[in-house]
Amino acid sequence: MTERILIVEDEQHLADGLRFNLEAEGYDVRAVETGEAALDLLLPESQNAVAEGFDLVVLDVMLPAKDGFTVVSELRRAGQFVPTLMLTARGRAEDVLEGFAAGADDYLPKPFDLSILIARIKGLLRRKEWLRTVSAMAAASAVSPRAAESRETYTFADKSIHFDLLQLRVKDQIFPLTLMEANILRYLIEREGKAVSRKAMLQEVWGLHEDTDTRAIDNFIVRLRRYIELDPAQPQHLLTVRGVGYRFVADTT
Repeated sequence: MTERILIVEDEQHLADGLRFNLEAEGYDVRAVETGEAALDLLLPESQNAVAEGFDLVVLDVMLPAKDGFTVVSELRRAGQFVPTLMLTARGRAEDVLEGFAAGADDYLPKPFDLSILIARIKGLLRRKEWLRTVSAMAAASAVSPRAAESRETYTFADKSIHFDLLQLRVKDQIFPLTLMEANILRYLIEREGKAVSRKAMLQEVWGLHEDTDTRAIDNFIVRLRRYIELDPAQPQHLLTVRGVGYRFVADTT
């Protein structure tokens, strides 16, 4: 089946160029100029309407009216987790972090090399297909859930983090995770019990410079605590290390 890509870009020449080159790669491509038009396709307001199925969204940040950050935030809040690659002319680290915090899966600053864009798109689509395959195998009992998850699952207390499925299970609840949320959790879990600085997380999880504003990390932790902690105001697993950063603790007994 041909994979479908939605381009959200208000610069007509760039949208046309992207569409031409992605169609040449064999993708079925649709382009719209505004965030509102993208949301109409992905999250139709009418109950009788059916959302169009796209495998990936290429989303410009600087759009008229609703910008790319707002669009991806609304998608994630509505439970739409289509892989999203953000394009930004603003290369500041703070803008990159804002995109990740909103729920983007990857970003690419303008101007970009076409081959790099295509490689990023293929990488996101491969991951999407891999997740679909793992889920189908487990559902069909072709392999046991544990075998399908293997090292991609981490269990503590009454919670399980499925890094391959980008899901956090807490008892009978399932919380979808963005790729960046999952990456932060993995990074902290791999260093369980150790204090991890905000700057280290910025550098090693996102590859950003150490002089970047570290408040974005705090925002991610606040959101993750809402999922993981019984009382987010009194965390037991994602602990603050004053003046440094955070520490993950699995066993709170």
